Amino acid sequence: MSDAPAHPLLFTPLTLRGLTLKNRIVVSPMSQYSSVDGEPTDWHLVHLGKFAMGGAGVVFCEETSVSEKSRKTYDCPGIYTEGQVRAWRRITDFIRGQGAIAAMQLGHAGRKVATRAPWDGFAPLGDQDAALRRPPWAGIAPSPIPFKDGAMVPKEMDADDIRRVIALHVEAAKRTRDAGFGILEIHGAHGYIIQQFLSPITNHRKDGYGGDIQGRMRFGLELMEAVRAAWPAGLPLFFRASCVDGKGGIWSLDDTVVLARELKARGVDVLDCSSGGIEGPLTLHLVPRVPGYHVPFAERIRSEAGIPTMAVGLITDAHQAEGYLQAGQCDLVALAREMMWNPNWPTHAAAALGLEKPHEQLPRPYAWWLQKREDVRKISQG
Repeated sequence: MSDAPAHPLLFTPLTLRGLTLKNRIVVSPMSQYSSVDGEPTDWHLVHLGKFAMGGAGVVFCEETSVSEKSRKTYDCPGIYTEGQVRAWRRITDFIRGQGAIAAMQLGHAGRKVATRAPWDGFAPLGDQDAALRRPPWAGIAPSPIPFKDGAMVPKEMDADDIRRVIALHVEAAKRTRDAGFGILEIHGAHGYIIQQFLSPITNHRKDGYGGDIQGRMRFGLELMEAVRAAWPAGLPLFFRASCVDGKGGIWSLDDTVVLARELKARGVDVLDCSSGGIEGPLTLHLVPRVPGYHVPFAERIRSEAGIPTMAVGLITDAHQAEGYLQAGQCDLVALAREMMWNPNWPTHAAAALGLEKPHEQLPRPYAWWLQKREDVRKISQG
């Protein structure tokens, strides 16, 4: 196309520490609620594998819990057993075989544990679930505030709990590397445990882990320091932030800029920009859902904190994604539901941006046949 850039940034490699991504297209984490005993299944192999086959540079697995009791639901995956490591390794081997980087997102739901799936409204587990051998359990949180009506009151974390949660993340980071992942992201958004400490809505503590922004950041920063020390120095570490709290929240973009600077100083390489989730289900928000709705967050954080950013949120068009990169608004673009709709989006984007051989984004058994089809078309039209 005449208006396509000569060298699309979307398909320009990016080096982060000792890892080079073949392009700037990232498949964002998408929870599937399809695990068995915390282990990913054939569903995950196919779900994630097709994105790697489609040409994405980075494929994130869904938010994965650091312990059994930190899962949102019984069907969420974890990485706290060796069996889970082996199950993930099968998937990461396949992703790597397609030339993509497998990325892990570690999380701890804190007070938002023991629920049903989102299509059941994240309803708290109750007696009916217990009769089906899925009894509820109480979570932990910076303050004893349930996340919604009917949910159990979480235990207010003491010093031992704080140390234990940090240790769980460290152990999970080590297992993540054993499982073959090349990128690690810590989930500090969507109302999970780190954001629960960050937000004044959920953190009413009077000790050194509460109060002003420095106190409320302390838990997350200590956790990130410990994870960075455990994660290989040559591999990148991401952090997902809710740049604003969302419905009922107080945490602001100004606060996220402060946090981003502190995270950069502790060895975080990319800030993954999201929003919302502090009150009720993570689907509650104040940010209007317009195309690229997190890009302004990514742009400001990138500029003012001096840290590379990743933007997600209704990015569906190749020229749209390329425009954000060309304008210096972010360093990586992440797609989620658009990839569900079209797992070959990277290949179609390559064609839209004028790459000479867009089919080369696909594995050879696909690329060869599709190129043959194009050759036949050219002959028939010639």
